[in-house]
Amino acid sequence: MSPDTHVTEQSLADTFGVSRSPVRKALALLARQGVLVREPNRGYFFKSLSEAARGVLATIVDQTDERYLRIADDRLAGRVDDHVTETQLMQRYGIGRREIQRILHRMEKEGWAERKAGHGWQLVTLADTVEAHAEGYRFRMLLEPAALLEPTFRVNPSELERVRRDQQMLLDGAVYRLSRARLFELGSDFHDTIVGFSGNRHMVEAIRRVNATRRLLEYRAKYDRERMADQCREHLHLIELLRHGNREEAARYLRKHLDVVRALKTEPAGNATPTKTALAAHL
Repeated sequence: MSPDTHVTEQSLADTFGVSRSPVRKALALLARQGVLVREPNRGYFFKSLSEAARGVLATIVDQTDERYLRIADDRLAGRVDDHVTETQLMQRYGIGRREIQRILHRMEKEGWAERKAGHGWQLVTLADTVEAHAEGYRFRMLLEPAALLEPTFRVNPSELERVRRDQQMLLDGAVYRLSRARLFELGSDFHDTIVGFSGNRHMVEAIRRVNATRRLLEYRAKYDRERMADQCREHLHLIELLRHGNREEAARYLRKHLDVVRALKTEPAGNATPTKTALAAHL
């Protein structure tokens, strides 16, 4: 968010699925740390961050991500069972209950942990091999273009503009400075949003599930940020096709786009070059 953006309790409560009370406390804390400014009778606004405030935020994010990714690494390596409890994770990682609850809620939000009806948490099966990763991309190559051709497909102009701004922001330089987790979030949000226009709840659930299974591998992958900038350009081109109602062309282009990414991430580098060249000709 840019400086002077107005931040409301209700919008954040809706975003994170919590009541306004913890949001109010978080806003007050961020104001004390210099991230927000509170104006009488108007509420909270983001401000231009001082280096000290940036340091506070970076420390919080780094500590949380380090612990989260340590659990993710152990899960990918098979060192964490399918069923876990808060107490087990607290003892294993030396983390307090409140911290482990935050991490579990993040895992739940990101789709690779589910709270059991009785006791504990169930961790979903992940794409933990190159082959499984490639299978996920091939599944998306079937699903996502088909979603664009659904008879119930309707573009939501405000949502399309939102993801367009995100992609342009990345292309303007954020792709080189944001964390891998944040880059994955923005990329998957783009694809979730496009599939969401289909109006087909089964397709929406399927794309969210496959994104959840590949999330951790994407976090840990070696990121080619120059190639990610190319992906942003491709996303923007796809947005323009949808904006002008060219759904069939958009579906063909989206399939090619996913095939390029699949090849780059799951095949030896030499095998991906022709596909990338073929897609570049469409831009």
